[in-house]
Amino acid sequence: MLKKLTLLTASAVASMAMHSAELNINDKDLEIGAKFDVGQFNQNVEPDTMFIGASFFSPDATNSLDNLSATSIDPYFEGNFLIMRPVGNGSVRLGFGVKLNYTKSFAQDFSALPLGLELAYTIPAEKLVPMYVQASVYYAPQVLSFLDAKNYLEYRLYYNVEMIENVTLKVGYRRMDLSYETFSSSNDTVNYNSSFYFGVKVDF
Repeated sequence: MLKKLTLLTASAVASMAMHSAELNINDKDLEIGAKFDVGQFNQNVEPDTMFIGASFFSPDATNSLDNLSATSIDPYFEGNFLIMRPVGNGSVRLGFGVKLNYTKSFAQDFSALPLGLELAYTIPAEKLVPMYVQASVYYAPQVLSFLDAKNYLEYRLYYNVEMIENVTLKVGYRRMDLSYETFSSSNDTVNYNSSFYFGVKVDF
C-alpha cells in the first residue's frame, strides 16, 4: 500500500513538470524558444524548479530606439539556465538565471554571460482563468562580456493567461541594450531592441 501511494505521489508531482515551447511576435520581430524541465530527466532534481533552454531572436532595426539602419542588425542566439522556486504562500515564484548569448551585429562580434533575476506572481483568479505576471532583468558587466562586447542589459515584463490547459497567451515588453568595447559612435551602447509583443507558450 505504501509503495503504491509513493508511486501515485511521484506520478502526480511529475505530471506538474513541463517542458515548453514559445513563440513571440509583433509586426517586425520574431522570437522562438524552448525550455526543458531538468526534473523530468534527473530524479534528484525537484520537478518544475530547474530549466535549461535556448532561443533565437530575429529583430527588425525599426524596433530599436536608436533608429538603426535596416542592414545593421543581425539575429541573436541564446542558451539559458534558470532555477525558480515558490516563496511564501506559493503565489510568488523567484528565480535566478544565467544566459550565454551571441550576435554579430554592426560588423562586430558580441557575446556575454548575463546573470539575472526573475519574479512571477500568480493572480488570485482561479475561478476565471489562470493568470500571472512576470518580470526579469539580466545584466553582464565587462568581466562577463566577451569578444567585442563591453556589457549587456536586458529586461522584460509580461502578462500571461492560460486560456486552454497547457497553452498560455502572453503580452510582453522587452528591451535589450548592447555595449561595445570599440564603436564608431561616441556612444558605445546601442539599443538592440525595444518592443511590445504577443506570444504563445505550449507546455508538454
